[in-house]
Amino acid sequence: MDSVVEDSFKREELHKEAFGKDFKWGVSTAAYQIEGAHQADGKGASIWDHFTGIKGKILNNHNGNNACDFYNRYHSDLNLMRELHIPNFRFSLSWSRILPQGVGQINYKGVDYYQRIIDHCLENNIEPWVTLYHWDLPLALEQKGGWANRDVVSWFEEYAQLCADKFGDRVRNWMVLNEPMVFVGAGYFLGKHAPGRRGIKSFLSATHHAALCQAAGGRILKASLPHAKVGTTFSCSHLEPYRDLERDKKATLRVDAILNRLFLEPALGLGYPFQEVKSLKRITDFFKAGDEDLLPFDFDFIGVQNYTREVVKYSLFTPFIQASLVPANKRKVVHTAMNWEVYPEAIYHMLHKFQAYPKVKKIIITENGAAFPDVLINGNVQDSQRLQYLQQYLKQILRAKQEGVKVDGYFVWTFTDNFEWAEGYNPRFGLVYVDFETQERYVKASGQWYSNFLKQ
Repeated sequence: MDSVVEDSFKREELHKEAFGKDFKWGVSTAAYQIEGAHQADGKGASIWDHFTGIKGKILNNHNGNNACDFYNRYHSDLNLMRELHIPNFRFSLSWSRILPQGVGQINYKGVDYYQRIIDHCLENNIEPWVTLYHWDLPLALEQKGGWANRDVVSWFEEYAQLCADKFGDRVRNWMVLNEPMVFVGAGYFLGKHAPGRRGIKSFLSATHHAALCQAAGGRILKASLPHAKVGTTFSCSHLEPYRDLERDKKATLRVDAILNRLFLEPALGLGYPFQEVKSLKRITDFFKAGDEDLLPFDFDFIGVQNYTREVVKYSLFTPFIQASLVPANKRKVVHTAMNWEVYPEAIYHMLHKFQAYPKVKKIIITENGAAFPDVLINGNVQDSQRLQYLQQYLKQILRAKQEGVKVDGYFVWTFTDNFEWAEGYNPRFGLVYVDFETQERYVKASGQWYSNFLKQ
């Protein structure tokens, strides 16, 4: 697309009908980030319950013990979602709320809680989209080695089967894992997320076991619920080299292999991207006979979760990949409260990248959004930066769709402001502002815009 045509495209007004009548619109959330009630009604501890209790791990020592109190407020929050004309709701199940020890005895109060959420969604004509795992591993399983223990595959299979049995009669859309590269990378290599482990051995073992679980979960859901749509979600970033140097270009390829391809390609039957990252071959230390056949699964859709572009430069002293990311503020580009560059074309490029894999049947944008320093004034939040961000990214999604990319849905991250992992409550991503002192909700200007857009 030449620059004149592209500039004209950016100026065009956005219309919902341009995406097609079957395009799915919604919002995404995660259990630990919104539910609170961390010890209520028989729930077991998760790795995030434990990690947030370690001083200095989370900004301002925040935790998700109360979060948005969605556990007690789901009824009114879903009513608000209905009022805002949002027809699809992506949420995750808390493994430790359903199986407090990760396996074995079922917590039926936890099961009943999710039954009630699903029921209330359907009563409000909101379609539930369920993620099996969004980072909150039961602490009891981490104490046995967590994702680094091969037994996690059988643990996860037990959990997935239980969820299919209990909720599959009313849930038609499922996702197995949320962003596995993030939870194994930040949790088992960098130590910045729960459970806070570091090192290449824990990272490689956790990676392989999570990839096996990704496919195993898909097989269990499809076998139990043959008419359900089963997907999984991947974090991804459009990558560009910092300089026009061969070493920066090669570093970009290595980062791409880890950030964008490490979990996708095994699911598609292509194996791990050993060619770009030679040290990745050590992952075969954790293989058992037949694992190559257990890694692929034919997902009905792939969830793409893109927020930004990253710029890569060669870095001799960075272990494993000899590459580093150049932060947005160092590059003096427009960025969000997370220091993520606002670069709408990133999602366009990533959609084309995923579309290029012949085995990818369908793409859903299962997360996209932005955090900005919102200010509540007289019950209003005029978040013009977020509103502009959403519109610009949606235009790039439409651009890709019009060029033949099989993208069929868009879920905003997120519905309400929430607990944002290592950043605590500081960054606000929500369409709805939450006063965490009073738990009052205030629809932001971006939320009102999204509501009016969906009403078209």
